[in-house]
Amino acid sequence: MSKFFGTPDGVTVGQLFENRRELHDANVHRPTQPGISGTKAEGADSIVLSGGYADDKDRGDYIIYTGHGGRAPNGTRLVRDQSPDAPGNAGLATSMALGLPVRVVRKHTKSSPFAPPSGYRYSGLYLVTQTWMDKGRDGFQIVRFRLERIDEQPPLEPQSANIPDPEYSSTIVSRRIRDSQLSRQIKQLYDFQCQVCETQIPTVNGHSYAEGAHVRPLGRPHVGRDNWSNILCMCPNHHTQFDLGGMVLTDQMEVVETRKMTAIAELTFRKSHFLDITNVQYHRHLWISEEQGDSSAQKLYRA
Repeated sequence: MSKFFGTPDGVTVGQLFENRRELHDANVHRPTQPGISGTKAEGADSIVLSGGYADDKDRGDYIIYTGHGGRAPNGTRLVRDQSPDAPGNAGLATSMALGLPVRVVRKHTKSSPFAPPSGYRYSGLYLVTQTWMDKGRDGFQIVRFRLERIDEQPPLEPQSANIPDPEYSSTIVSRRIRDSQLSRQIKQLYDFQCQVCETQIPTVNGHSYAEGAHVRPLGRPHVGRDNWSNILCMCPNHHTQFDLGGMVLTDQMEVVETRKMTAIAELTFRKSHFLDITNVQYHRHLWISEEQGDSSAQKLYRA
């Protein structure tokens, strides 16, 4: 059965469900066991926040969600690294790349003030805005996703009015917000040419199009800065590839295809623009472990 993206007919945001079977029957979350409904080919259409992973963070309007895999059978702790190629994880990455909405269901748990008092609650539609690799509390690599709630939906109703959220600021920064003043300055500096491929995209009105790519992502948990030393001018294709971990930068500013660790280009720079090397390393280590990335880079330069 093909995936359906959006809120099913007859279902309302905030609606309660007694169990996974009811979620399945209402087409809110069809799998009766997995927490992610999705495949690489189609994308992920729904997830369940169950409190099953210690690394999850539920802030209501945004979620830091741990992918699936890596557990022992019938266990709760991770015993091996997770893989971004696991079906559900790859599905969420596809949803991010295509901008597909994801239904979020919250299960009753004491770890989240937004969880229902019992059973399950449909919390509405979210967009996957970031994904990266990280070391989890159990010491293994985990796949992490940031999901942000789509505007113009009924508000969430937390169980507690006192919600501890030291990480949340009044401004939610997402990948959809691309065009800050500093970003525009960088694009103008490069005459809207991609720093990777030097492509310039003309538009019908005589202007050119490019995107400002933040090296260290903005927003929690990355807290990258919106300044020149954290912004690149990129074409849409290379921006997406960079955001999804398809390519990383070496400390020498060479562009490397992540899976093959093959150099594909050297970044071009103009005038006084430079990147903070710590931002470059931070982005690289989102996709490649520190030891793996450094040794691979050394092998690359010896080749």
